[in-house]
Amino acid sequence: MNARRAVLAALGGLAVLCLLATVALTALSVKVEGSSMAPTLHDGERLFAVPGSAGEVRRFDVVLLRSRHQNALLVKRVIGLPGDRIAIVSTAEDPFQVLLQEGGRGPVRRVTAGQWAAQARRTGNCCAADGTRSVRAVLRTVPDGRFFYLGDNPDLSDDSRAYGWGEIARVEGRVGLRGSPLPVSRELGDRPVLEESPGPGP
Repeated sequence: MNARRAVLAALGGLAVLCLLATVALTALSVKVEGSSMAPTLHDGERLFAVPGSAGEVRRFDVVLLRSRHQNALLVKRVIGLPGDRIAIVSTAEDPFQVLLQEGGRGPVRRVTAGQWAAQARRTGNCCAADGTRSVRAVLRTVPDGRFFYLGDNPDLSDDSRAYGWGEIARVEGRVGLRGSPLPVSRELGDRPVLEESPGPGP
């Protein structure tokens, strides 16, 4: 009988620990709202930032950005870093050609991602001087302390094309884990890659 009580007590304690761990993970995580990062991230998923990564941006990482425009926490993917030149060329045949010149030197290459190909149908040109959409495609230099960011669901994402350059100082962390809240995973979808551009660019 004592052994049974001990087992029940141990199981009860384990259940409490699991509950506390879940509560703690939920409190430390950020909840995804909306579909701007689909299919990589889904509405309701929880994300965990890499400790000490506030104010950091690395190309193609997913970051948590505190928007100055609506005081909301945005979950977006870093595309262009300070000094890069960036443009988006939109044609009827190819509506989402994201072009990048790293550091403002060398070849202009195309940024491609599998998740974009199936979802970009009605995007426009970029960029204006502030990094937003423009009537025609123009390569713009990302200013110091800023970065260019996009959602993985281009047609349903408000990102740099709507808000302009992101402020590195307002990045609250790089996303390192995802979960709901358990189990957690490091998988954050297909990272974009740089490919040779088929044309001279804008």
